[in-house]
Amino acid sequence: MTYNVQLISTLSMLMVITSFAAVEARNLRYATAAYVAQALLICSLLLAYSVANHALILWAVTALITKAMLTPMFLWGAIKYTGDQETRPIIGFGPSVVVAIVVMVLFYNLTHRHASFLAPTPAAEQEVIRTNLSVAFTVFAIGLYGILTRRDAIKTVIGLCLLENGVHLSLVSLAPMMKETALAGIATEVVITVYLLLYIISRVQEEFGSTDTFKLSELHW
Repeated sequence: MTYNVQLISTLSMLMVITSFAAVEARNLRYATAAYVAQALLICSLLLAYSVANHALILWAVTALITKAMLTPMFLWGAIKYTGDQETRPIIGFGPSVVVAIVVMVLFYNLTHRHASFLAPTPAAEQEVIRTNLSVAFTVFAIGLYGILTRRDAIKTVIGLCLLENGVHLSLVSLAPMMKETALAGIATEVVITVYLLLYIISRVQEEFGSTDTFKLSELHW
C-alpha cells in the first residue's frame, strides 16, 4: 500500500503557514495555538505515511501526546503565569512580517531547487520528497529566525519547537519505510527540554518580573 502523495504535500505546505503564525503572533496564546495546529499537522503526516510503514503509528501517537498535548499544556501554564503579551521583539511587526516572508520564499525555493544536493539520495528526486524537504528547511529557518529576533523567552521556546518539527518532517520524508525512523523520531522528542526551559523561565520571571531574554545578562552568582 502506498501513501497519498497529494494529502502529504498539502499537510506539509500548511506547516509553513503555521510556522509563520507561531513566530509572528504577538499574543503568546495565539502563537501557542498556531504551534498546536502544526503539531496536529505533523501527527497527520505521520499517519499518512503509516499506511506504508505501520511503525509510524506509534510515533504519531507519541507526537500527539508530546507535541499536541503536553508541550502546549506546559506553554499555556507558563503563559498564565507570565502574561499573554510577548516582550517587544528586536524587529517590529511590519518589518518582521516582510523579513519572515522573504526567509520563507528564499529557503523554500533554494531547497526545492537543490534538494538532491542537500539529500543525495534517489528519494530526493521525487516531487513529494522535494516539497517536504523544502518545507522542513523553511520551518527550521523560521524557527531559527524566531529564536534570533525574539526577546521573549517563551517565544524562544516556541521557536525551538518549530526547529524540532522541521527536523522530524525531514526525517520521515527521507526514510518513511524504515522502522528505525519511528524510533529515531520518538527518541528526539524535546518535550522534557521544553518543560525544563519553561521551569527556568518561570524562575527568571520571579527574579526579574519579565521574560525578556536580554535581562539574562544580569544573572550572576
